[in-house]
Amino acid sequence: MRCALVTGASRGIGRATAIALSERGERVAVHYAAHRADAEETLRLLHGEGHALVGGDLADPETARRVVEEAEAELGQIDVLVNNAGIAPGESTNHPVEATDYATWQQRFTRMIDVDLTAPANVSYLVARSLIARGAPGVIVNVGSRGAFRGEPGAPAYAAAKAGLHALGQSLALSLAPHGIAVASVAPGFIATERQQPTLDGAAGDDVRSQSPFGRVGTAEEVATAIAYLTSPGAQWASGAVLDLNGASHLRP
Repeated sequence: MRCALVTGASRGIGRATAIALSERGERVAVHYAAHRADAEETLRLLHGEGHALVGGDLADPETARRVVEEAEAELGQIDVLVNNAGIAPGESTNHPVEATDYATWQQRFTRMIDVDLTAPANVSYLVARSLIARGAPGVIVNVGSRGAFRGEPGAPAYAAAKAGLHALGQSLALSLAPHGIAVASVAPGFIATERQQPTLDGAAGDDVRSQSPFGRVGTAEEVATAIAYLTSPGAQWASGAVLDLNGASHLRP
């Protein structure tokens, strides 16, 4: 039986992914940063038995080490890693150049890079080293963003971090392939999650939905379906890919 660590699994894409992986028989470590009650609800929604709950701010390197070690101790091993935890653009995280003082710029930029890029890099390192030590194949999937390609003027650190995450995944795909470890990324557009619902319900909702010719935004379950494919044993040849999941709202050349 394969075992998976899904970071940021208390809600949204992370919860949907944890459920999807459990549906196909995998044991899952549900990670959360702050919302323990939500993560416990995710745990209750999982199929099967033997799942685990692990918590902590992955931006701290030692906490990242502890989370991976606890997940391995609870599950016995980690074969699949989904790097989903991150900070999204929003009122408390945005930092447009023209409207942000320097101190706020530094704080928000640094925090977003630490959580959205450095943390998944460290967790990927720790899981990859464990797989290599075991001589076992595995797979890592990073949850990136459409913003890496089209830009995020209100939160440039978010776009920079997600672009870096895509590049990290491709670099690791090259270096880890000889060890039987595949690495890929998904790049979602706007997704209807709990934290995005106020935007969708507000004055900007129709504009956001109109970005896609389908006239809607994506769902967490649609992203989870893609992640389930990329983490499946039959998807090793997709290693190095960055899969767009944006309903044709942004087309890359």
